[in-house]
Amino acid sequence: MAAIAEKPGDEPWQDNLNEHLICPDCKEDPPHLVEEYSSGDMVCADCGLVLGARIIDTHSEWRTFSNDDQNNDDPSRVGDGPNLLLNGDQLQTTISFGDGGKTARDLNRAQNKTTQDKTNKTLMAAYKQIGTICDNMHLESKVNQHAKYLFKIVHDNGSFRGKQTENLIAGIIFISCRQFKVGRTFREIATVTRVSKKEIGRVFKHLERFFEGHNAKLDVAADTSHTGATSAAELSNRYCSRLALGNDVRMISEKLAEKVDSVGALDGRSPLSTAAACIYFACHLLNSSRSAKDIGIIVGVSDGTIRTAYKYLLEQKDKLVEAGWLVDKEGNVRGNVDNLPKP
Repeated sequence: MAAIAEKPGDEPWQDNLNEHLICPDCKEDPPHLVEEYSSGDMVCADCGLVLGARIIDTHSEWRTFSNDDQNNDDPSRVGDGPNLLLNGDQLQTTISFGDGGKTARDLNRAQNKTTQDKTNKTLMAAYKQIGTICDNMHLESKVNQHAKYLFKIVHDNGSFRGKQTENLIAGIIFISCRQFKVGRTFREIATVTRVSKKEIGRVFKHLERFFEGHNAKLDVAADTSHTGATSAAELSNRYCSRLALGNDVRMISEKLAEKVDSVGALDGRSPLSTAAACIYFACHLLNSSRSAKDIGIIVGVSDGTIRTAYKYLLEQKDKLVEAGWLVDKEGNVRGNVDNLPKP
């Protein structure tokens, strides 16, 4: 038999899988249907006809009453998920002593003595300290979690047994910041952790050698191979924000710090000194003057160090300054090399 030719413009037949429930008595479209959760019925709100029975309730399986919420009880029937930063299966039951009196308190203490893992207790104390330090330094959550993960690797390995926990935490936070390319200096971490810069540097060297053999095991989003020195460009970006400088100054100081490495104008200088000198150079180039003393207070270097590094930058200004830095996108002049003060 010959196939019936379809008329041009006709769409091929498709089964309509949309379910459209209408009350057969009211025949209103759109229908006014109400689901009664207590009885599991689907009822027409206009005439009361039951259109469906034994409707499955997809909401939570508990009911909350006002009297049950006085103690902020959680109606969840399950506990928290397992914490991968702790050891063990974490399936033990905890005896609460909220309003149980002395007997419940004694039972809680006895249970803690018999079931509490000393290893987890040490880890929890270290995690709390890491979280406090990261919050004080305004670090992101990913840096905080990665530092806890690194601490667990070090703790489980046992290679640093006998080292003070505070020193290990300071070095691990420094490594976590570098792996996520969040520039922090020894001085900033030493200020928050009360561990000397010399001790942080010593622990950092030991941890760096330790993690070189564990890079394959660090299955995280951080760049575990990046543990080199913090660049001056990363520091200048952050310090410009703390100095409340404009985007133009921030951009030029960051580009200037990147070019300094290629030109070699400040070889041997620390990233802090280089960042401070680049900010000082960019501020005067765009006529947004900041004194060396003001920049030194924020960066943490002396104004004499900034002026000395600036002198070397000024000698290489022809190689460092680009013509595009002196005009904006609309062609207006925003800077001049003649604005740069003599050392």
